[in-house]
Amino acid sequence: MRIGIDLGGTKIEAIALERAREVLRKRVPTPRGDYAGTIAAVASLVREMGEGTVGIGIPGALSRVTGLVKNANSTWLIGKPLKEDLERAIGREVRLENDANCFALSEATDGAGRGAGVVFGVILGTGVGGGVVVHGKVLTGPNAIAGEWGHNPLPAPAPEDLPLPGCYCGRSGCIETYLSGPGLARDYERASGKALAAEEIVSLQDEAVARYEKRLARALASVINVLDPDVIVLGGGMSNVERLYTQVPRLWSRHVFSDHVATRLVRNAHGDSSGVRGAAWLWDK
Repeated sequence: MRIGIDLGGTKIEAIALERAREVLRKRVPTPRGDYAGTIAAVASLVREMGEGTVGIGIPGALSRVTGLVKNANSTWLIGKPLKEDLERAIGREVRLENDANCFALSEATDGAGRGAGVVFGVILGTGVGGGVVVHGKVLTGPNAIAGEWGHNPLPAPAPEDLPLPGCYCGRSGCIETYLSGPGLARDYERASGKALAAEEIVSLQDEAVARYEKRLARALASVINVLDPDVIVLGGGMSNVERLYTQVPRLWSRHVFSDHVATRLVRNAHGDSSGVRGAAWLWDK
């Protein structure tokens, strides 16, 4: 049996798979800001899932130099020997990978990107991440940052994109600050003076949504120009916005360096459980 864990900023989800069939699943709140509590929560979930291999998706990556967590928007994980501490608490080997990579692997294996040569998986949620799968294999790179488009600057910022918002990473104007759910909410509040959640803004079909679409089109066009994926699969809360799948491909053509854009933009097949399935699949790849 394969066990997958998705260690998110607000929830930790566990799944047990027998081949591709879900046997058991459970979610618990993430002990935010509590590293020891996070370790304990993950270990408890693994024990509940039973015996089997363990793959874990995290909102960051392990440094190739130190082996410690870096680039995590769950900042209490940064600088910690997470893999070693989890293995000690669980009592077995774990495979640990960036959560967006797990999402991309899940969708490339048996989801919306199944059969595609190159899949770019995108998380548009509390944060913005990305993962790359090439012929069924996760691409991580020598710096363990392949796919981290969320911390590139938003391409070609227009007057409506200024001033550049600050990001937790210490930079300004990161794609994440515009295209995350909280980023959409901040943009709407700045323009309207009203504070609403991203879901409410989408339901209003406000101009903020149109700005979001243009920004997403420019950001994904830069990925297409570099990676030229067969499929881009969206995940996270903003992936539920149906109009993105028609509007964004109409807008990105003017920014892609080609006379025709064959890349498909699709919604995930496994919903918000896709990342946890990908973590379980780490032991098949």
